[in-house]
Amino acid sequence: MKSGEEAEHFNVLNDLPNDSKFLQPYFAKLRQKAEKETLLRDHLDLSDVFLIRFLRARDFDVDLSLKLLINYHRWRKECPEISANLHSSTVLGLLQNNYHGVLRSRDASGSRVLIYRIGQWNPKDFTAYEVFRVSLITSELIVQETETQRNGLKAIFDLQGWCFTHALQINPYLAKKISAVLTDSFPLKVRGIHLLNEPILFHPVFAMIRPFLPDKIKQRVHMHGSSFTKSLCEHFPHTILPPEYGGTGESLEEVCQEWTRFIEQSEEYLHQLSTETAGETPSDP
Repeated sequence: MKSGEEAEHFNVLNDLPNDSKFLQPYFAKLRQKAEKETLLRDHLDLSDVFLIRFLRARDFDVDLSLKLLINYHRWRKECPEISANLHSSTVLGLLQNNYHGVLRSRDASGSRVLIYRIGQWNPKDFTAYEVFRVSLITSELIVQETETQRNGLKAIFDLQGWCFTHALQINPYLAKKISAVLTDSFPLKVRGIHLLNEPILFHPVFAMIRPFLPDKIKQRVHMHGSSFTKSLCEHFPHTILPPEYGGTGESLEEVCQEWTRFIEQSEEYLHQLSTETAGETPSDP
């Protein structure tokens, strides 16, 4: 746990713009260390804009930021079935089925709020790897946002419709990969995970994932059950939540369709990420 002085120092750094002269020593130290790492030599993007994600995610601790940067590239390299093809076309059917969306407004702490509707995922049409690719695509898009780097994200998983065929898709290998992104392989802070309508069949799957999670993430998991309206509004302003979840914001359909359009509009950037994972030289944007 940070002392009050350390926390205040981080808050000052976190609030500075990317081009602040006070951040330059951190960029220089992280870049210098990264250039010495064999795994990172093929990844030439050590720009300030890229490195700031890892520094903010680890409270400007350069050594921890380097570890996160290494884990990020290792994870992408070791899990190509998820990360090698981030084109929107690979998951468009799932997105068009209103499976996933990102709320237009942030919560009171400035966190991005993501929604996943498991019942809209048909395991006969999409594997768990493709479903998880949706999360990776969204993460790669929102991590570009300075406010999200500073304030992290919270995710709402609506598990209504979860059944045995969903459970069969989650194996220990995938559970470990999912937990890695939540903990030490992606430069975003997970501020909360909220589960709605969780059925008995989901508990064994969560029990598979839980051991891989650090205590701080375990403490941020909230199970709301089927009577979630009151408890969910204790964590999120009702003005940003869809009416389906007790709020007065945009409907779930609007939220999902708007985010799907944004993903489609980001195809050029997603193509660049895909070619980088494949080891090619990305084209200029």
